Amino acid sequence: MISKSLSKYIQSLHQKKYRQELGAFLVEGAINVLELCASDYQIEVLLVTEPFYKENALLLDKQRVRLEMVSADDLKRVGSLVVNDSALAVVKTKENRFLVADPDEFVLVLDDIRDPGNLGTILRIADWYGIRKLICSLSTADVYNPKVISASKGSFTRVAWYYCDLKTYLAEQAQGPVYGAFLDGASVHSLDFGTAGYIVMGNEANGISVEVEELVSQRITIPRFGEAESLNVGIATAIICDNLRRVETSREGIK
Repeated sequence: MISKSLSKYIQSLHQKKYRQELGAFLVEGAINVLELCASDYQIEVLLVTEPFYKENALLLDKQRVRLEMVSADDLKRVGSLVVNDSALAVVKTKENRFLVADPDEFVLVLDDIRDPGNLGTILRIADWYGIRKLICSLSTADVYNPKVISASKGSFTRVAWYYCDLKTYLAEQAQGPVYGAFLDGASVHSLDFGTAGYIVMGNEANGISVEVEELVSQRITIPRFGEAESLNVGIATAIICDNLRRVETSREGIK
């Protein structure tokens, strides 16, 4: 049974203003909680069901955090997931730390990606393709939104992010090429991306903003062969990342 005070605290973290005010967020579900336990995030409290605890006792006992045994109904009542029969953690947020691309790496730049599910998917895609940094516009969805964390499937523990004014950031910090995804531009199927740079993905409805577009040095596009008007930004990000890595491995002679 979850106490009233803890229940109220957890439910407040569904809202951005309280996440920011209290410096905490929620991690829910088996995969995300297990990934969390292997990360450097600071856990405040961990709520687990008996079956989940028995299955993962060795890992959970190493956490040395406040741990409470609860029912799946308790998790459903205070959490954001429709179904959660395993665990929920309250975790301390991290500082908004400055990030910049190293000379040998690509970084994803997200311009006004407002849908939490898309942002969580992009985190997962970045993790899959070995991209460790996201630069996010101030209008991009809050990475600590429960829907973002859930959709990331644990990748939030391995990909870092920095929220900032993109126009100022790119003008002052971008040392390598800045690629921007548009409906017109060089095909990602034939473009040599080089070895480092910034890949800008825009809002699904409006694309890259005019202010950021001015700082793009190379327009790129995913060639269309059918009649669809556009691609989901998560899918588009995956296609671009895949072609980026394909060029990279081809250059290195890896089959």
